[in-house]
Amino acid sequence: MSPTEKDLADEVELRLPADGAYASVLRTLTAGLAARLDLTLDDIEDLRIAVSEAAAMVLEQADDDAVLDCTFRLSAGELALTIATTATEPEDPDYESFGWQVLATLTAEAAIDTTPDSYAVRLTVRSSVES
Repeated sequence: MSPTEKDLADEVELRLPADGAYASVLRTLTAGLAARLDLTLDDIEDLRIAVSEAAAMVLEQADDDAVLDCTFRLSAGELALTIATTATEPEDPDYESFGWQVLATLTAEAAIDTTPDSYAVRLTVRSSVES
């Protein structure tokens, strides 16, 4: 049996200037995409908070004139999000920080990926509705 289009995950990409003034655009898009899934209002609000923390972490590392590359992958009851930017000298992740604790608490999965020229935060949230 071959998969139908509905079985395949949707991907959405967004590029924004790496400036905190655009964080509300990212939060709004995230909430809109999450509303398409089987996420509760509480799930969506938790996701908005997590995205705010993730964006703040990435923006702190961003080079001048960098962009935020945001990728969303939507599948049944799940949204995976990556927020990445160029970062010439990214700092090591601080897994004791308040922001990281928020991400770890509000998401099903969270990770920080650094290379000598980039910094990315990856999040996955799943619906709290029992399938």
